Amino acid sequence: MTDEKMQLVIVTGMSGAGKTVAMQSFEDLGFFCVDNMPPALLPKFWELVKESGKINKVALVVDLRSRAFYDQILHMLTDEDSEPATIDSQILFLDTSDKELISRYKETRRSHPLAMDGRVIDGVRKERELLAPIRSNAQYVIDTTSMTPRELREQIFENFGTEGATGKFHIEVVSFGFKYGLPIDADIVMDVRFLPNPYYVPELKSKSGLDDAVYKYVMEQPVTEKFYNHFISLLKYVMPGYQKEGKSTVTIAIGCTGGQHRSVAIAKRVAEDLESDYTVHIQHRDMNKRKETVNRS
Repeated sequence: MTDEKMQLVIVTGMSGAGKTVAMQSFEDLGFFCVDNMPPALLPKFWELVKESGKINKVALVVDLRSRAFYDQILHMLTDEDSEPATIDSQILFLDTSDKELISRYKETRRSHPLAMDGRVIDGVRKERELLAPIRSNAQYVIDTTSMTPRELREQIFENFGTEGATGKFHIEVVSFGFKYGLPIDADIVMDVRFLPNPYYVPELKSKSGLDDAVYKYVMEQPVTEKFYNHFISLLKYVMPGYQKEGKSTVTIAIGCTGGQHRSVAIAKRVAEDLESDYTVHIQHRDMNKRKETVNRS
């Protein structure tokens, strides 16, 4: 282990209370997450974590209906060879009212795991009884009865994230050609085929929007500047909203006819303008497809 103190969070609670959302939230906070690891594998997993020396935040999302499972985790944390002074361990218990749990099971048409052939309410009551000792030992108890997934995510960020943490939000900017189809993962699509096309300028035809001559040609058009100011203002206005709603990635797709000139230039400028406030990745999906076609022929 390194000298840095490891943060270990054991996430448990009532079935249907939001453990899946919790795991996704911890992943966005940079935790190494494991969901429902078999109890027999826990000692080996812990050994590998300690040996690696590179993992300092772990979230175990586990089903603790088995008292033996809970005891095994406690033993793992208090074992004299595990250097407990270097581990900051906490239990997060997710709870929900019986009425809400029953409603969620009815909505998904699932059987409760402790009442596969009986009434959901019987399974809920049995599980609550089994988990009562664990709930009483939890450092954090979050009642998700009236929470949306976004609100649960925010609560986890507040309790377990560093100051100002908002998750790994980033922006993907993709230029593309409409003749090759829309990017299927696009959240925002902008068609820039209305801008003057460098393709029809002989000395620019074989170049791309990354070349200075093409970039200047596109950007120096009066219509481009007016359009771009509106477009970038819109993007800067909506991005905080995507973050607030818990979205981890927003893909902005900018397209022209072939994805070689106009879309590439606009995408380049968009990425440069947004990267001062966000993590931005850029991809020019179709920029070289025309050259590839010419080479094959």
